[in-house]
Amino acid sequence: MRIYLIGFMGCGKSTLGRKMAELMNLSFIDLDKYIEERYFRTIPLIFEEEGEQGFRQKEQHALQEVSQFENVIIGTGGGTPCFFDNMELMNRTGTTVYISPDTETLANRISHSRTERPLVTGKSREELIDFINQTLEKRNPFYRQSKIILSGQNNLSAKSVIETIKNLEIL
Repeated sequence: MRIYLIGFMGCGKSTLGRKMAELMNLSFIDLDKYIEERYFRTIPLIFEEEGEQGFRQKEQHALQEVSQFENVIIGTGGGTPCFFDNMELMNRTGTTVYISPDTETLANRISHSRTERPLVTGKSREELIDFINQTLEKRNPFYRQSKIILSGQNNLSAKSVIETIKNLEIL
């Protein structure tokens, strides 16, 4: 079993993924953390040294690796589904779940996050909201290829996500 959680930064992939993995007795992999451990550098440092293209190539390679793992929930990076054939790979090898809270919720979570996020560093609240809306417009065609779409729900519980997956008879 392999479940991929996808969505914009701050949507709750890591938080939900950890809780779901615990409830389902599965392993949880945060793809960004996996990349950092695999390449011995932080995501911001990879962006700085190699640019977004270099990071996306490393991300694709890491995704191909974890797509071979069994009994896992994988929290992907926000842009992961939008590059190469990543979305097709995830749909072929597991269950994809798009977590899509509203823009205000995303902006609040991102602005209060302790995680360094290279794509939004230094943006004002208004710039952040504009960035989220513009980026979602570009990414939604990929995100919406998910097998399950959970939109407009700002405080999902791990149990409710598991129930949704079970009710759709995907597990």
